[in-house]
Amino acid sequence: MTIKLIGARLSEGSSTIPGMNNLTLVLNELEKERSRLTSNLEKLHNAISALNGVGVNGTRRKMSAAGRARIVAAQRARWARVKGQKVVSISSRKRRKLSAATISRIRAAQRARWAKWRKQQRTA
Repeated sequence: MTIKLIGARLSEGSSTIPGMNNLTLVLNELEKERSRLTSNLEKLHNAISALNGVGVNGTRRKMSAAGRARIVAAQRARWARVKGQKVVSISSRKRRKLSAATISRIRAAQRARWAKWRKQQRTA
């Protein structure tokens, strides 16, 4: 950047303008202050985002309906215990049932694996 100076004289043996050292110092201090404030502002932004439940990149974590239902049921059980009421058990996840045909296929495959293993043990 070029600065035009009108009526300013350089002192003998000096390549700077009188008073520029002070200006340079002030500029350096202002830049340091700006970087410090920027850092503090970023920390404040992250703290606010954490309290709002929004991540740094602006996305929100999603919870399944089943997960939310488990949390609600657990909270109800805690309140019931506090109030001295009957505590309703929180139902565990319902397991999927395998059909009889699927179970028989799994058993047959497992028997075949064991037969193969036994055969390898006999020959070894």
